[in-house]
Amino acid sequence: MNDLAKAKTYKSEVKPIWCPGCGDFAVLSALTKAFAYLDLDKKDLAVISGIGCSSRLPAYLSSYGFHGIHGRALPVAAGLKLARPELTVIASGGDGDGFSIGGNHFLHACRRNLDLTYIVMDNEVYGMTKGQASPTTKPDWVDSPLTPHGTGVRPFQPAAIALAAGASFIARGFSGDPNGMTKLIIDAIQHPGFAFIQVLSPCPTYRPEQKLWKNQVSSFPHAPTDNPLEAATRLYADDGMSSGLIFQSQYPAWQQTSAVTASIHQFEEEFIV
Repeated sequence: MNDLAKAKTYKSEVKPIWCPGCGDFAVLSALTKAFAYLDLDKKDLAVISGIGCSSRLPAYLSSYGFHGIHGRALPVAAGLKLARPELTVIASGGDGDGFSIGGNHFLHACRRNLDLTYIVMDNEVYGMTKGQASPTTKPDWVDSPLTPHGTGVRPFQPAAIALAAGASFIARGFSGDPNGMTKLIIDAIQHPGFAFIQVLSPCPTYRPEQKLWKNQVSSFPHAPTDNPLEAATRLYADDGMSSGLIFQSQYPAWQQTSAVTASIHQFEEEFIV
């Protein structure tokens, strides 16, 4: 069986209901190609999501999956990885889900460095709730009725914040480059630690101007680095439209070294007055 045919076996019978032209279609395709390349057993694979357009992803895969609540994909994924360390665990979501209500979980997932992969499909808008500004929206975006004069707020910088929080693998992909994105996902899954991929994933419905991203995205001009200072310098000099692996270090992935020995009854007794 060739890789393309094998990739299709990772898709479920549920058909995606994303808008035509949505970048999330390409992320789904890249994921299945990566799974096929790595020859992952579906029973050893779990995809966890929160809420939003992109968070529908687990339903479209034939692996184990969990569609959680808003902003909570990472704690669910972390708990699963701790309980079942032999599983390949993927967390997925969007910029609103991951960087707004889920922002605190994002910071601590980066610093804990559990061996899982987090893919955020960033379209700079809340698409499922009809086009509000998200944490990554530029301050001068005026096309939302809720912010007709722009947000006036500086946008969240996902890659730079992941670096500052301690993520050991940081990359940016583009849905218009499916082969490059597949390679990033393969590298992220193989990385022994917390791997974060920000995917520039256009929303043609509420951000039609993002169709121009295909003419604006380019590859990072430098090879990835394991030096945080060098990575930070590159990120702050970048316009946010460069793709590729940015930073990768071999900081040891966190592993549970001791088991909880207290019973639930012992915990309950502490609360009895």
